[in-house]
Amino acid sequence: MKKALPPKLIIQSGKFVWTTLWHIMMSKLAPRSPSGEYIRPSSQFRNFIGTPAYPPAAGRYKLYVGWGCPWAHRTLLTRALKGLEDAIPMTVVSPSPIEGGWIFDQPEEGCRTLAELYALAQPGYTGRCTVPVLWDTETRKIVNNESSEIIVMLNSEFDEFAKNPTLDLYPEELRPKIDSWNEKIYASVNNGVYRCGFAQSQEAYDKACAELFATLDEIEQTLETNHYLAGDRLTLADVRLFPTLFRFDTVYYGLFKCNRRRIQDYKYLGAYLRHLYQLPGVAATCNLEAVKQEYYGNLFPLNPGGIIPAGPDMSNLLQLSS
Repeated sequence: MKKALPPKLIIQSGKFVWTTLWHIMMSKLAPRSPSGEYIRPSSQFRNFIGTPAYPPAAGRYKLYVGWGCPWAHRTLLTRALKGLEDAIPMTVVSPSPIEGGWIFDQPEEGCRTLAELYALAQPGYTGRCTVPVLWDTETRKIVNNESSEIIVMLNSEFDEFAKNPTLDLYPEELRPKIDSWNEKIYASVNNGVYRCGFAQSQEAYDKACAELFATLDEIEQTLETNHYLAGDRLTLADVRLFPTLFRFDTVYYGLFKCNRRRIQDYKYLGAYLRHLYQLPGVAATCNLEAVKQEYYGNLFPLNPGGIIPAGPDMSNLLQLSS
């Protein structure tokens, strides 16, 4: 009868194998710096509506989005707030851990996957195939896949087709303040939660976590006296922050180790999240079950068992804010 391996050797071997495989998988999922910090690649398609090649039009352009993606969520929010649902149709794609990318429920433009759509738009393309995508159905090209630019276009370039054309989420007089918030929130909150979750060293995680909660604390102080980030009116700064806040307690708090504090534990930030969620059209852009499925079910290196948590209870989003 053969003797079993000593538990210590089993643990050491298992740890070595898993750590090695984890670093290999993470290198594909999340490019890193030499110190282990997550580095988000830049978007590649940066054309604009309002140019001769891409004039504003109803029905010509389409959004490709994923329910779980916070960057795509920004575009859904802006589309809903402006009332552009009829002018700009959307198609939802789903992540496939087997395919290693986004797939269509039904073929679009003769494509089964988002990667095939990217290749259709630019033959030979080898970059990342991400959502959101603003697609031109006439030329069969990608106009833009950078969410921060897409929402600016949705805010201003389709007013003649919008149900809420007078709503300006990026007013000229508030742009310096909006841009300042956007720069800070992107680095430490929007991308900051990913810098925590995708950190590949303790030093990188500690730095990202400290910056994340320092900014959340600063936002909490601002919201003590302001209804919104830039003052008393809703702007793109709020649109860019909301998707991260919506996912925070459900995903980032646990899976991404952003667990110093939940958003609902902040007096003003929690009330702000509830207020934004209850604005007309916003809740319809939020699919909590899809968010849980896409993060916990598809980020294998962070959740190898693929178990989807039962909670948390997010019914607080429907509570009236004082």
